[in-house]
Amino acid sequence: MHVISIQSQVVHGHVGNSAALYPMLATGVSVAPVPTTLLSNHPRYPTTRGRVLDADLVADLLRGVEERGLVDTASVVLSGYLGSAANAGAVADFIERARSRNPALRYVCDPVLGDDGKVFVAPGIEETVATRLLPCADVITPNQFELQRLSGCDTATEDDLRTACATLAKRGPQVIVATGCTLTDTGQNQLETVLWQDGNLTRIATPRLPIRPCGTGDLLAGLFAAHLALGKPVEGALRAAVAATLAAIDLTWRSGEAELRLTPSEGGPAFAP
Repeated sequence: MHVISIQSQVVHGHVGNSAALYPMLATGVSVAPVPTTLLSNHPRYPTTRGRVLDADLVADLLRGVEERGLVDTASVVLSGYLGSAANAGAVADFIERARSRNPALRYVCDPVLGDDGKVFVAPGIEETVATRLLPCADVITPNQFELQRLSGCDTATEDDLRTACATLAKRGPQVIVATGCTLTDTGQNQLETVLWQDGNLTRIATPRLPIRPCGTGDLLAGLFAAHLALGKPVEGALRAAVAATLAAIDLTWRSGEAELRLTPSEGGPAFAP
């Protein structure tokens, strides 16, 4: 029950591994967090300090993961925000080696390309995700915009989503989780998480709360990966991740805090399995 999680890291707030690490640990899995960036905060603030890590450093850390035998004992590798095209290439190289070394390893790719109709990653990342990471992935967890971008298909209706997922599946991932979806028949004041597996769609509707803290997609992907590592079936793992993510958003809303809240006020784990 081991997850290798390759994502960004921030000092303040909860995005990337800074959103996913504690909740994954709280489920009971062990986690090897590999940073792709080290930043003071996410970029919604007026200033951001720190930097994207050099690809040589990221590649060296991943070599260390291999040397410690973590690839052999891991159940899941998760990748998220990569920071640069060179980092994307280093991660792709690692995934290919890891899958060759441990064929039972499941790779969950959270593409982290953009949202709200805009791509926000550095040039070259999208191409590497599409051409190298996607073909290696067992599972991909795009938001609705990323699904449309990667598949080249509309995503407005259930039939559109079915076509978009089937298109992506031809290129690699056999499980697709589309997050933050609003379809033409989605209920008022709701969002949906949509699971595509074996040609079937499962739609999970949740209330749309009046806040949008950063890091919720990272949290959901991390919890989903953790529950997969715990041996839960795909739909069960996703439902557990969606419920816990909604609870964190609700907690954040009720606390009045701007950053995603991961623990109750009285302390203690909020993400037990």
